[in-house]
Amino acid sequence: MNPISLYIHWPFCVTKCPYCDFNSHVRPDVDHMLWRAALLADLAHEAAATRGHRLVSIFFGGGTPSLMPPETVAALIDAALDHWPCDPDLEITLEANPSSVEAAAFAGFAAAGINRVSLGLQALDDAALRLLGRPHDLAEGLAALDLAQRHFQRVSIDLIHSRPHQTPDQWDAELTRALGFGTDHLSAYQLTIEPGTRFQSLAASGRLPLPDEDQAAVMFETTAARCTAAGLPPYEISNHAGPGSESRHNLAYWTYAPYAGIGPGAHGRRGGTAARGRRGGLATQRLRRPEAWLTAVEASGHGIESTTLVSPPEAATEALLMGLRLTAGIDRTLFEARTGVALSDAINPAARDRLASLGMVAADDPLRVTPAGRGVTNTIIAELAADVTCLETVAADASYGGETTGETA
Repeated sequence: MNPISLYIHWPFCVTKCPYCDFNSHVRPDVDHMLWRAALLADLAHEAAATRGHRLVSIFFGGGTPSLMPPETVAALIDAALDHWPCDPDLEITLEANPSSVEAAAFAGFAAAGINRVSLGLQALDDAALRLLGRPHDLAEGLAALDLAQRHFQRVSIDLIHSRPHQTPDQWDAELTRALGFGTDHLSAYQLTIEPGTRFQSLAASGRLPLPDEDQAAVMFETTAARCTAAGLPPYEISNHAGPGSESRHNLAYWTYAPYAGIGPGAHGRRGGTAARGRRGGLATQRLRRPEAWLTAVEASGHGIESTTLVSPPEAATEALLMGLRLTAGIDRTLFEARTGVALSDAINPAARDRLASLGMVAADDPLRVTPAGRGVTNTIIAELAADVTCLETVAADASYGGETTGETA
């Protein structure tokens, strides 16, 4: 039975962080009963369209899903288990902000069935947290981490490096402290300036003093070295975990496995078998604006804005874009089974040979980016892709759940 993962998007936040371009919105009042009913309806619609799959993970992303009532989380988990058969050790992740209000609900989330939490600490410095617009201070964050480690089997923490004014030595000290917390997973992301964000405006006006490229490269390399020494080697560009503690949900995205996405703005990929045997499958996208999505669900029972047939070349480019982020690289057999395209036909052989001669990629099985090339993975993917005409579109559409660029917005 084919695996499938479930992504559930909760679009609301207490505040909008100045660096965030995720589908997150600040609303003074949320009718939780209405939203619970709508999410359950959207879930039922997607489950009916993906029968014959086995559920392997559930991920609550956002936005800030730790603002959801635990009763809503429980209802959605129970419904998902009714809709699909599932693995006995189903991974169920909730993104959480470490404010004291949200941490107070951790016991309720654990009782609802959450067994993994991704905690958005983002920085271990109060001045940096204020600059990032985070709704918590360091003391709150550390208290929430302690509470999370008491309630959940697995805890991941998010940190952002290459922040304004940050030096490599400061990041080294901050990362060393974070690795002492004893979590089994750490996501460390370089701050990127996204279009339409407050940080973009500040950067454009010269009011956001970011580290230069060389300093950012040192921080990236320091992260891999420090995490590896601590027993959490990188398994993806920005994600580090102990053996067996990798995010199974993220691995589904990065290995191009089918997944269902519900809630405002959520994307999904129904595999070839769900698309009446067509290789490549179907891409689904929900309406992005919360109010528009809610109106659509009330009118038609789902929030889908578009359902698009993904051609085998497009699927291959998506799978290449995602798979080369992994330290382990791309399994050729799995790649062909999920895209309908041989890996050798999806890459430019001249580019592969040139990059291999430079030591940037290992061209054997699996195809993978070497440690020497990890800092320029996006450039390597652009050179390797045979179908470069659709690479830009695929990259723009790669909002796979909540974790392509981060676990917590």
